Amino acid sequence: MTKILVIEDENSVRDNLVELLEAEDFETIDAANGKLGINLALTEVPDLILCDLMMPELDGYGVLTTLRQEPLTATIPFIFLTAKATKADFRQGMELGADDYLTKPFTRAELLSAIDGRLKKQATLKQYFSTSPQLKAFNSEMLVVKNILHGAIEQGHFRQFFVEYQPQVDIHSGKIIAAEALLRWQSPELGRVAASELIRLAESTGLIIPIGEWVLESVCQQNQAWQNAGYSPLCIAVNFSARQFTQPDLIKKIIHFLTANNLEPHYLELELTESLIMQDINAAIAIMNELRSLGVKIAVDDFGTGYSSLMYLKKLPINKLKIDRYFIHNVVNDPQKAAITTALIQMGHNLNLQVVAEGVETELDLEFLRQHNCDAMQGFLFSRPVAAAEFQKFLSRSA
Repeated sequence: MTKILVIEDENSVRDNLVELLEAEDFETIDAANGKLGINLALTEVPDLILCDLMMPELDGYGVLTTLRQEPLTATIPFIFLTAKATKADFRQGMELGADDYLTKPFTRAELLSAIDGRLKKQATLKQYFSTSPQLKAFNSEMLVVKNILHGAIEQGHFRQFFVEYQPQVDIHSGKIIAAEALLRWQSPELGRVAASELIRLAESTGLIIPIGEWVLESVCQQNQAWQNAGYSPLCIAVNFSARQFTQPDLIKKIIHFLTANNLEPHYLELELTESLIMQDINAAIAIMNELRSLGVKIAVDDFGTGYSSLMYLKKLPINKLKIDRYFIHNVVNDPQKAAITTALIQMGHNLNLQVVAEGVETELDLEFLRQHNCDAMQGFLFSRPVAAAEFQKFLSRSA
């Protein structure tokens, strides 16, 4: 029997949907909010998901983003139920991976037609996946790559991995004031593996946890080593994924790495994306408050690309806002990007946050940011990410 998960915060709507689906011989499970819906999707693995778009705390976009990142639920057909019918909303849902969009109020026939269409498409895809020689070869190749990654960690003791550092520069003085640490993998079998591919593989295999711990330890060691060598202290940022951020013993691990390397907490910064924070806003705030109480700094990365965090921004215990590179590219020739970037800088300052522009590549970009009082920049105009030894040369020149 086909199993359908209904995620809807309005009780009457949810009850009506469940009753209608059960009358059509579907097995149903239902959730009254997005967080519960995610938990049910991961434990029950339904054949199709119907999800309301506008829900408090975690909306439909947040549910979809989370489920598309999990291997178990990444390909489950997902249909939005919404009263919003603008092209922008429709496009945003499709870009996140939604399969269909039903605008309320919809008829019984419209609902069943959408469900039938998605289930037939999924059945066709499954049949192709099970018989395609190309796909079998691809899956075999992916298995080999994952095994290589396992070996690089378990047998190689992380020797194939290294960290590069990209400077963050004060826009007015031109001095390096911070850096972002970026993980790299140079595999003997695969060569230099793209960072995005490495993170995806690490997430899908669960290896993101030990890899993330290695990065955190390496950054703390390197930062303290630079301080011991007499360089001016810097705050270095480490990117965190959702799986890393929600570890039960996260705080304990961070305290351990800081203490083991005699590094003061305010020289460590965690970079979190909007989508990560919005998966469970209340839980994220609780963890961030613990980190801030230690003295660890927090930055919101790729800001401006999320979907619903503006209303929560003032509640977040953060230090830094990083404007996504999309808004910076060609900002001087794009009035909309210019208006948004200017507003983001002003908003960050009104909330007493440091504002950093990512992806700065031209002098024109830099001049625009300087005129609008952005605090710092990061991008190829100053330097691409470099190895620790090369970054140390920057520190020597700015000493």
